[in-house]
Parts: sequence; structure tokens; C-alpha cells
Amino acid sequence: MTKDQLIAKLADLEWEDFEVKAAKGGLPKDTWETVSAFSNTSGGWLLFGIKQNGKQFEIQGLNNPEKVEQDFLNTIRSGKFNVFVPTQQAKHNIGSKTVLAFYVPVSRDKPVYYNSLQNTFIRRGSSDQRATKEEIDAMFRDQTFGTKTSELAPKTSKADLHTTSLKQYRDYMARFNPDVSYNRYDEDEFLTKLRIVDNEQLTYAGLLFLGKRESIEKHFPDFRIDLLEIPGTTITDATTNYTFRLDEYENLWDYYFACFQRLKQKVDVAFQITNQGFGQELSPGLKAIREALVNMLMHADYFAPAHSRIRIFTNHIEFYNPGGLPKPLEELKAKDLSLPRNPLISKLFRMVRLAENAGYGFDKIETNWEQYNHTAPEYDISFDATILKLYTQKEGAGAKTSEKLRGNFGETSEKLQEELKNKPANIDLIIRLLTDNYENFKIYITENFGVSSGTLRKHFGNTSETLRKHFGDKEMVLLLLIIFNKDITAKEAAKVIGVSDRTIETYFTKLKSKDMIERVGSATFGGYWTLKKD
Repeated sequence: MTKDQLIAKLADLEWEDFEVKAAKGGLPKDTWETVSAFSNTSGGWLLFGIKQNGKQFEIQGLNNPEKVEQDFLNTIRSGKFNVFVPTQQAKHNIGSKTVLAFYVPVSRDKPVYYNSLQNTFIRRGSSDQRATKEEIDAMFRDQTFGTKTSELAPKTSKADLHTTSLKQYRDYMARFNPDVSYNRYDEDEFLTKLRIVDNEQLTYAGLLFLGKRESIEKHFPDFRIDLLEIPGTTITDATTNYTFRLDEYENLWDYYFACFQRLKQKVDVAFQITNQGFGQELSPGLKAIREALVNMLMHADYFAPAHSRIRIFTNHIEFYNPGGLPKPLEELKAKDLSLPRNPLISKLFRMVRLAENAGYGFDKIETNWEQYNHTAPEYDISFDATILKLYTQKEGAGAKTSEKLRGNFGETSEKLQEELKNKPANIDLIIRLLTDNYENFKIYITENFGVSSGTLRKHFGNTSETLRKHFGDKEMVLLLLIIFNKDITAKEAAKVIGVSDRTIETYFTKLKSKDMIERVGSATFGGYWTLKKD
């Protein structure tokens, strides 16, 4: 952590990965609670020499920084914790005061605790909380990430499979993946090759995917996938608990189709003929919904006390899944990593072309949903659960302007700037204003930013549609925010556009990668955004 990053953190009150302690008289006792919490959640920075009073931070410095550093590192290495906790450290001199910073990464060997298992902590918001038994159990299951559902389910056999589901699965594979070798096998070889059956027993994956409900419930007593339609934008403003709740089905294969049939009613679809000659309903919205549903079923922790749940509100669809991610969301998206919690279940979906080999599907969900209605998915990630929200209605949707604006961009500029002050802004109106005055917008860019005509064509294209092919509407609004307010922060932009801070950071990255914007000066203090001139 650099000094600038440290100061920026102190100015930001909404963080989970940062904890300050005065440590005037040495290491405080709750230091080890924070080390455990960071190790078990998402990692974080622990700083000594800073005092917090409510929302105010005071850099006090340390009386003896060398002793604090040695005491911290010696205790970490002394066996106080059940596993070794690696750390990175940095020392910062701010004026005449010294601050120590230690980074504690998330551990692969959770739960991480000191002295005894009851001293297991997790991070919730900006506080350390003692983990419950259920949360500790989830951490132990994560140690077997990717292997648990591949194990054999005791006292099961081929007789525990639902014969109708198995037949439908094989028929579906023959239709949508006709060239795969599994189509040529007889039933026993088919089940063995796909590891639905192994050594005359079902794997947990095979049982969950194609088993009889009564057989599944012997191992998973509360087996179900919930889908509820709720008449409100939240639980609190709903007029009743729900207007529809999905019935119970035999297995994951049956649940997939039952959920999909209900979900597809919420998006526009188009009927197309596939290369195999089969009719298929396709649209970007439907693709995103299907990917989100399959993603939920493939990566759920079926041994958790919670269960997967879909809630359809009047303005968004929420997919809740028990089980955390194996790596931070940004890393999974950036590297397109394929680390399924349930690899056999994932393979069964892949073999019928309902899932792909690569990644977690986040990019496919985001790209298709952005194309469908110009909103970005929202994520709520904790160590033991994942929530994905897809908004079906935009704030202020339908408030499109029909006004024909004149070519004077000065007038348009004023209207754009006025709309960009709203939180959130009317995205439809902004795009309409920009589209109708695109040529004058480019002239404005040339005059105010010294961009050459060649650079202008490269960055902004000849038409507004060219620009929109490279960026979604919300990235274009972020570009306008930078043009009219070079000091705009991610937090401020997020409120205007109506997405999360992390989504805005993704938009910044995309604009930078296209050489459209650059940061001048510090990334945290005194710097600003500007358009690139070449």
C-alpha cells in the first residue's frame, strides 16, 4: 500500500478490506480477530498508528514501530494460528509519524483461527464477527472445492436414477450435441463414462442431476430450487409474500427446465432455426437469463443448509446461490477461469450445450444483458454466498424525449450537463441528446480537447452508432461525465449511472484500454481524467 493509497483509504468510509488500530501501547488484543477475519473472507490491510473516532481518522503514529512490527510478525510465526498466515508489510512516514501496514491475504486453508476453533472470525462490512457453526462448516466444505459432488453417494445405485429424466437428457444431447461420442454408448457405458455411476454407485453429482427425488432427499433432506415471483421492487414494498412459487421437481435437470420456462416470460425472445434445423428461442436477454440459471445450478454448494433461490421482483431478477467463489470475482472475470465447484454437474450441462468449457459465464451474462436493456448486472459476493441481480426495468424507463434539438451544441451541452447532475440520470435522454447532436459533439471535443481529426475518427467514429458498437450506453455516459467533470470519481459516477462502484471501475478500464481517456497526475489525490490526444 502506497502513502497515497493509505490517505485515500482514510477518506473512504465504505470498505471491508481495511482496519486501523492506534496501537499506542503495543498490539491490541483484537488484532488477531482481524487477522482471522481477513484470512477467512477476502483479505485486507491492517494498519497500526491510526486512531478512529466515529467517522474521523487521526494519524497518531507509533511510539516504537520496530517493536510493533516484530511483535506482530513473531506472533504470526509462533504457531498461534492453526495455519501459517503470510503477510506483506510496508512502513509509511507521514510527517514525523510512522504508520505500519500489513496485508493479510485470503487463505486457501479456511477456517483460519487462533488458539482454538471458536476463535474463527469473518469480515462483515467494516467489523470482525465471530463465525457461526454453519459458517465454519461452509469453510471446511470449501477445502474440498471441486471434489465433494464427485464423491460416491453411499447406498445408491442405478435404480435411484429417474428413468424419464435420463431418457430426456439423452434425447436432448442427441438433438443439440449430435456429434459427441456419448450418443453412441449403451446406457450402462453412458452412465459410467459421464461418471453418473461409478463402481455401481451414483456420484453425488449424478444423484442430484438425474436422481429420483426420494433418493436425493435421503442425502439432501431439504433439496429444492426455489423460484418466487414477488409483486414489488423489494420484499418490504411487496403487497404479498409472493404471487407464484415453483412446485417441487425430481432433480436438477427437471428444475432447470421448470425455472427456465418461468424466467423466459420476463424477457423478449426471438424464434430462430439452429444449424441442426431445430427451432430455438434466442435473444440477448434470454441468453443472459439462461447463463445465470445454469451458472447458479453448476456452482451451488448443495451441502450447505441454504439452497439456491430465484426471486423475480417487478424491476429485477435475483439469483441467490449458497457457496462463495474460489477466487475474487475480478480475477475470475479477468482471466476467464474455469474453477467449478461441481465439475461433474458442469460437464453434464456442457454435454448438452447449455454451458461452455471456459470461465464462470460472467462475461456472457454481462454482455448479453447490456445488449438486451443497457443495464449492468450487480453482484453481492460474500465468502459463503453469491447474489446476482439483473434489472428488467431501468429507473425512469420510458421517459424518452421526442424533442428535436437544434445543431447548436452549446444548448445541448447545457441540457446534458443538467441531466448528468441527477442521481441517477435518465440514460435514454442522454443518449438521445448525444445521438441527435453527434457532429456538433465531435466539434466540441476538437475545440475543447485539442484532438486531431484522425484521433477523433479513431476514438469517436463517423457516426454515433459506431461509438455505441464499441461501448455500451453507460460507458458513453461515463465518457460524458469525464468530459464535463474531469475530477469525477468512481463513487460519484456510480450514483449518476445507477451501477456499482466496481462496475464503474470496469468502465474506466475499458475506456483506458481503447486509448480514449487517460489519468493525469495522482490516481488518488490531485489527479484528473482527460481525453487522449493521440
